[in-house]
Amino acid sequence: MRFDDSLETVLSADMSTPFGAQSAWRQLVDLIGRGRADATPAAIARLRALRGMVPATVRAASARALADATPPAALVRLFSEDDAAVAAPVLRTAQLEERDWIGLLPGLSSVGRSVLRHRRDLPAGVVRALAAFGGVDFVLGASIEALATVDAGHDPVPVASAPDAEPAIEPVSMPESSFASIASIAQGLPVVAEALRQQNAPPAPAADGTFEIADLVARLDAFHRERDENGVPIEAEVFALSPVEARGFQFETDASGMIRWIEGVSRAPLIGLSLDHVGEGAAVDGVASGAFRRRSGFVNARLVVAGSSDAAGQWRISAAPVFDRGSGRFTGYRGSARRPRVEESAELSRGRGRAGPDALRQLVHELRTPANAIAGFAEMIESEMLGPVPPVYRGRAGAIRDQVHALLGAIDDIDMAARIDTRALDLRDDAVPLAPLLARVVGDLAPLADLRSATIDCRAAPDIVIAGDDRAVERLIGRLLATLVASTEAGERIGVTARIEDMQAVIVSDRPRALAAYAAEGLLRIDAEAEAEQIGAPLLGTGFALRLARNLAGELGGSLTLGDTALTLRLPAAVSANVGQAFSN
Repeated sequence: MRFDDSLETVLSADMSTPFGAQSAWRQLVDLIGRGRADATPAAIARLRALRGMVPATVRAASARALADATPPAALVRLFSEDDAAVAAPVLRTAQLEERDWIGLLPGLSSVGRSVLRHRRDLPAGVVRALAAFGGVDFVLGASIEALATVDAGHDPVPVASAPDAEPAIEPVSMPESSFASIASIAQGLPVVAEALRQQNAPPAPAADGTFEIADLVARLDAFHRERDENGVPIEAEVFALSPVEARGFQFETDASGMIRWIEGVSRAPLIGLSLDHVGEGAAVDGVASGAFRRRSGFVNARLVVAGSSDAAGQWRISAAPVFDRGSGRFTGYRGSARRPRVEESAELSRGRGRAGPDALRQLVHELRTPANAIAGFAEMIESEMLGPVPPVYRGRAGAIRDQVHALLGAIDDIDMAARIDTRALDLRDDAVPLAPLLARVVGDLAPLADLRSATIDCRAAPDIVIAGDDRAVERLIGRLLATLVASTEAGERIGVTARIEDMQAVIVSDRPRALAAYAAEGLLRIDAEAEAEQIGAPLLGTGFALRLARNLAGELGGSLTLGDTALTLRLPAAVSANVGQAFSN
């Protein structure tokens, strides 16, 4: 189906219900905003008609979704006519020609033009056109009475006019507002009222008839005499004062995460502190260090500064990464810090350890429920159970379904790891023929092998039987081979052989060339971030998958050995007496 046909389908759909109107709005904005359909007058008119039926939150979400698109001028004009919360995301990111921007400016509100003034990528002609609106956008309306009022506590000063002067302009009547300024509220407090009364009252003469300055000097002399009699030196009073606690500061780091610039507090306690430091001696928590390793921003990370300076104590820090505009190279962070609010704490969580396995299993349960719901709705959209769906959205629903199934597999792996950790893994005594199991696993991995342009050569004797829980054995072998296939290179062959040795089923798998650079234990430390761009890589990382396989093999009474060229899996064997070996169920 062509995009024009999709547009006609949307325009002809039933939009009488709120659900239909919102669906049509989202689809029309997506098709036009991403260049999949033309911004025809009929399409824009339909959007204008739908705008009143679509909630502002939905319209704002559609506007934010256009951040990575290039909407045409007609669609930008439509959004610019909306509320500020809806118009601002589009005005901040839209890319239009100079003539389109200039034609759009007169119809914008002062708030919309203010959004454009903060952009630094507009053409020079647009900047000059924005400057021409300055007198209109920046004027503050005020009545003549307000301008003639000298003080809020005094009556307005009357403005005299000459007999032949023109009639005074009628002041613009402003609607009454329930807003009360802090100053007006403070003036009603008893303490403030008394202070104002004493300030406005005439000075009272001293009791002995002397001037006020003489009375002040006498008080100072009495203070000094009392201090000298008590023997308290001035230095003791001065140095007994504790430093004033700062409430916030700004900082910058270099590319290594080291703080190099501070403003707002003493520099000595903070200069040289690293964001990439986790452990007993660290001053920051894992939020900042994890974000640093991903070169991403972070909000409200925890920082604790020792000592007795104005920077000492707990902080909440937020920062954004900075990249060189010319080369794109990461140059560090720029951020700010604040003291925790009353309901917050910035104390580092050292000594409390990681979350227990029981808490992890509860988290797995909480994740599995919404993931299953997402997969179900994606399948409903893909199969058009609720009505016709354009092909582009059916394709997206299929992609969502596949990704959710991968997420569910990762959730099951986490659940199994937690069960192993708590000795709560329920294993049954069973006999699993190895050859059919390997054939089934290789068949399931065929699409991934084709995607990686790799092949799996599996050879196993037909009489090998594994003694163990069939579900656990299948998960172990399936996860292990999937991890190896995901690391293959184009044209690579993974050989899998199986034999009986010392009453054990020995399964030997070739090690992919991409993993040759890692030592045996180094394979267990490969995380998901190192494989973020690898197609088909385990969602939780190769290291987690191999650790899970090794632990599960141990639960089944076997072992997993990571060699330089191969991975060897050993599991208890149970074969029938027909081939000369004992079988027990």
